[in-house]
Amino acid sequence: MTIEEDSLTRLVERDQDHECNGFGPSNVCVRVVGIAELPTRVGHFRIVAFWNNRDGKEHIAMIKGDVVGADEVPTRLHSECLTGDVMGSLRCDCRDQLLEGLKLIQSMDRGILLYMRQEGRGIGLINKIRAYSLQDRGLDTVEANLALGFRDDERDYAVAAHMLKSLDVGSIRLITNNPNKIAQLTQYGINVAGRIPHVIPPNEHNRFYLETKAKRSGHYLDPSGKPHLAEQSDEVVVEGMPARSEPPVRS
Repeated sequence: MTIEEDSLTRLVERDQDHECNGFGPSNVCVRVVGIAELPTRVGHFRIVAFWNNRDGKEHIAMIKGDVVGADEVPTRLHSECLTGDVMGSLRCDCRDQLLEGLKLIQSMDRGILLYMRQEGRGIGLINKIRAYSLQDRGLDTVEANLALGFRDDERDYAVAAHMLKSLDVGSIRLITNNPNKIAQLTQYGINVAGRIPHVIPPNEHNRFYLETKAKRSGHYLDPSGKPHLAEQSDEVVVEGMPARSEPPVRS
């Protein structure tokens, strides 16, 4: 048994009777409940299953290398997208984000991808299809969610924060273009030591979707498809995007 396997396996036994006051407004409490080997098309990972007391959803972590007790661990938070991840939809960049995130982590000494069961930015699959229908009539992603009575993004990363704490990660370098992920994780006590850009080139079907992410949701994206060096973590300013300020944290 390798060092990382031993350190991860011990977490299951440690968490058997774990209870805590929880994270976030819903006081979500997380336990590590299972760990297994998972060879994939992009490399070998260990898959970690988590139980939580909040939503009954089964969130998991894909782990490369020894992350327990490590600092500045490259980490990606990926929200479930059935239409993109499984069906290969071109309306979004989710499948590419998932595969490229796993490839990036696989190329490093260590890393984590948290697969969060937060379909449709937290509104669920049925409502996401309803939002698609509204987008077919000309609304953008934000307008469609608002028309259905939701916020533009209903995701809460308290579960993700506790998952990282349960893995005893000291600090992370977040693989993201979304400033709200950084703000929420920081609010919940995760040390985000840096950001790794994760820009996927647009296609003809998702260009407007990505433009909306940049202009309406403040993501660090350049929908024009201009190349950016991997080490550039400065903000990308897109015409029509409001002046950058500290992003609000949704409770």
